[in-house]
Amino acid sequence: MLSSLRATAAASRLSVAITLALICPSSLLAAEAASAPTELDRIEVRARNAGPVTAPSPQQARERLRERAGGTGLVDAERYRDGRVSNLVDALGYAPGVFVQPRFGSEESRLSIRGSAVQRTFHGRGVELLQDGSPLNLADGGFDFQAVEPLSARYIEVWRGANALEYGAATLGGAINFVSPSGYSAPPLDLRAETGSDAYRRAQIAVAGQAGATDGYLSLTGFSQDGYRDHAQQQTWRLFGNAGHRFSDTLEGRVYLTHVDTRSELPGSLTLAEARDNPRAAAPANLANDQRRDFRLDRLAGKLAWTPADGQELMLSAYYSDKSLHHPIFQVLDQQSRDVGADLRWRSDTTVHGHRNVLSAGLSLAQGDIDDDRHLNNGGHAGARSNRFRQRARNAKLYAENQYWVSRDLSLALGAQALRSDRRSQDLFISGGRDESFDVDYAGVSPKLGLRWRLDADSELFANLSRSLEPPSFGELSGGPNVTPVDEQRATTREIGFRRQTPALSLDLVYYRASVQDELLSLTDGQGNPLGTTNAAHTLHQGIEAGMDWRFAQAWSASFNYLWNDFRFDRDPVYGNNTLAGLPPQQLRAQLRWQPRTGLYLSPNIDWAPQDYYIDHANTFRAPGYVVLGLRIGGEVGKDWSWFADARNLQDRRWIASTGVIANAMGRDSRNFLPGDGRSFYVSLQWRPGMN
Repeated sequence: MLSSLRATAAASRLSVAITLALICPSSLLAAEAASAPTELDRIEVRARNAGPVTAPSPQQARERLRERAGGTGLVDAERYRDGRVSNLVDALGYAPGVFVQPRFGSEESRLSIRGSAVQRTFHGRGVELLQDGSPLNLADGGFDFQAVEPLSARYIEVWRGANALEYGAATLGGAINFVSPSGYSAPPLDLRAETGSDAYRRAQIAVAGQAGATDGYLSLTGFSQDGYRDHAQQQTWRLFGNAGHRFSDTLEGRVYLTHVDTRSELPGSLTLAEARDNPRAAAPANLANDQRRDFRLDRLAGKLAWTPADGQELMLSAYYSDKSLHHPIFQVLDQQSRDVGADLRWRSDTTVHGHRNVLSAGLSLAQGDIDDDRHLNNGGHAGARSNRFRQRARNAKLYAENQYWVSRDLSLALGAQALRSDRRSQDLFISGGRDESFDVDYAGVSPKLGLRWRLDADSELFANLSRSLEPPSFGELSGGPNVTPVDEQRATTREIGFRRQTPALSLDLVYYRASVQDELLSLTDGQGNPLGTTNAAHTLHQGIEAGMDWRFAQAWSASFNYLWNDFRFDRDPVYGNNTLAGLPPQQLRAQLRWQPRTGLYLSPNIDWAPQDYYIDHANTFRAPGYVVLGLRIGGEVGKDWSWFADARNLQDRRWIASTGVIANAMGRDSRNFLPGDGRSFYVSLQWRPGMN
């Protein structure tokens, strides 16, 4: 480990500087010392049925997240609603440990935690995306970014790595949970309109209410834009609602409804030279084949919570989703998918031998069926059939985690997930005598051991050791021209971190190191021949995750999210110790906020990747780093109205927001670059009567 860190010292000077500033900032200590409270003995007061069990408050969620012996975080939706909210970058850009960048200014983004799914530059994999604790992922592990509406979230939980075992997740990346408002927490009426550059339009109307033991929330959002680039028009409608009822003091239920209708043109990737010369252009093949991604999603979910006693909770969740996808790319994909799942989870917060003990255990089942019909692409229209599959994915998870407080300040966490997954595909259109059917099973156990040491009322250290296991999705098995049978991806992760939470300062600092076996990557052999998606025998993922929110004066605050990424092969016979392509070694998002009074704020911000990074695993061609500046101004008018003006890329810089990931570029410029948006401006007006 020391030799690896020493070898990357030059590339991580900024991470070291920030880390030292976080650990021993004299200015922070001075600011806190002036108002440092005297610590008293801890007294726990637990209110029974203080709010809906099925819709925990941000305060309740924050406390649960803080009790984890590992990296977690909470994003309050009120924090990102004071700017443009168009994609997951706007919602998760300041979440510690989360790398997220738009692909071409669209809702679909590049999302990764700890290098999860570094291979996947479209759609999503490697992270469990949840809506109120129920999976949004298809049963095979893939997910759609358009299935999420950040404006319909009350807050977002981020569980990095094995810390997501709370929800049964045991992937390298962890889980992100979008938690909805309820009729108790949301304003009775919420009207919001955004408009801006490139014919950007976004609007929301939401209503909420509560009567007796019943509450409800309903949100309708619409989004459209021409896009910064050619052939980048998008339009999305989302209807989301939930309704809850408290049957008794111990029994409560809630149902959720989601409808998504989205249509997106795909401008595709450019060469670096093309992106610098005309970043608005679309790739010729994307224009000729009218490449796009359109789908409709209907999802119904429900929860039933039973709380027989203080600190005890049994939660039954179930969901059903139906999705229809039309996706002309190099071929025309028409897919019909139906997913169903259920989760039974028990949580007990009690005392054992005079010490606090929290046990979480659950069983999760999921099944997904896909009718995958493929045709030749004739100018965006389906030509002759090229293939057809009937696919089924099944998952069964049994998981448990126990936290035992050895003393008031020291807790021990021990847990594990047992997973069995099946991937079945029947070839219904056999051509050339080649049957591409397959039937594969994956199984394994992922244990976790963690320690959490409370230094004082506001600070703590934590460490954990965990295993993770991720079966391939159908995208890895049959997403390309040929079927590529692969093994599951496994990893052993070590993590150590520090947290501090005070009214003036929120600080999160984590170092992790993951040894990955059979990572899912597209590689070539020693002669440069493509192998498709295959398993890299050994790779290493390590890095630093740092985040801070600091109110250092009455009218001033600062926030940042910093990542140091060191992802590389480990003695690979072809790639040696090369750097894994696709993610910059360092990324910093930071903002300064001046708010002299409630009705006005001004916030300059920066998005900075200081180093170039490789687009190919052979390390022959790089994407340039970038620095993009922005400015946000906003405030309140009266007690019910709020507004903002959001300026992006003030320098009008031509920059690369994301890239493709290939095995070997052979030192040549190729179409693997996705330009970021140019200078753009957005304004918004919001009316929430009775909220303030």
